Amino acid sequence: MRTAEVGTDMTGTRRAAVLMVLLGEEAAAHIYRALPERTVEAITAELATLNRVTPECAEAVLEDYVQLSKTFEYIGQGGHDFAYKLLVGAYGEERARELLEQVSHAQSAQVSKLASLQKADPQQLAKFLEGEHPQTVALILGHMEARQASTLLTKLPEQVRSEAVKRLAQLRQFSPEMAEKVSVVLNRKLQSLGEQSRRTYAGFKSVADLMNRLDTASARSILESIELTEPKLAVNIRNLMFTFDDLLSVSEVSIRELVANVDKRTLALALKGARDDLKNHIFRTMSSRAVEMLKEDIEALGPVRSRDVTKAQQEAVAIARQLESEGRIVLKSETDDEYLL
Repeated sequence: MRTAEVGTDMTGTRRAAVLMVLLGEEAAAHIYRALPERTVEAITAELATLNRVTPECAEAVLEDYVQLSKTFEYIGQGGHDFAYKLLVGAYGEERARELLEQVSHAQSAQVSKLASLQKADPQQLAKFLEGEHPQTVALILGHMEARQASTLLTKLPEQVRSEAVKRLAQLRQFSPEMAEKVSVVLNRKLQSLGEQSRRTYAGFKSVADLMNRLDTASARSILESIELTEPKLAVNIRNLMFTFDDLLSVSEVSIRELVANVDKRTLALALKGARDDLKNHIFRTMSSRAVEMLKEDIEALGPVRSRDVTKAQQEAVAIARQLESEGRIVLKSETDDEYLL
């Protein structure tokens, strides 16, 4: 038996073993249930060699635990840069870098444990996910390619879909501990389903990519369900599902209908900051006289603020989505599951 003392050679596993001793049997048992079997074995082996934990060691390990917990919390609140600023203020630059490096390694290890899910057959994966919490489903969707994730989503019960998408949009709030727990449970079920390299979740854009690959009826149903409880969240997803620049690949017939329904000043302001190819695409749907008048309106605007241009473009897209819902224009290809880009 060895006495646990503070030292630079103290491994992470030994620190974890000391923490288990300090937390007590009941708390340690709860933690054990969320850990991979190999990790439990390693910590248990260290515990078997411990005899006594010195007060200095206990204080150091608990301080490490508190600092790492704060690091995870700060990253969850505002990302790496936000966490770094707060940690520097609390512990200094060197310790802040050390803590962020430790957390980065931990997160990479935890996410990689979900890698085997990425090549799983969606039909088979849907069966494994039956009865799982929507948070679990969201975490899985967030670590799959958008096309595969959309296929999986269509295989799930309808009542699960909207809740899973809503939670997927909020996925950045998931703690590394949640990722670890989910990976342990599901990898036990899916250990034979293959492996693939890690893919990083990209926030709301990933949700939009997933939704763009669903059929129109499914996407509309999910968004309407989310809108009932989280209207702002639904708007954020809608705004990324189709942007003003995406009009470049919309048919001239649909563009002509859209132009007829958008206020002329709004259209001029929206085109003020548009790419030349998009402008020309829209101009081709108009008479030469109408094009000249629109160009004069754009020129007459003079310098404009970028936020005003963005607002005008968003208004035009909102009208386009409304016209699509009424069946008057087509924004989505009928032969592909993706929104035209």
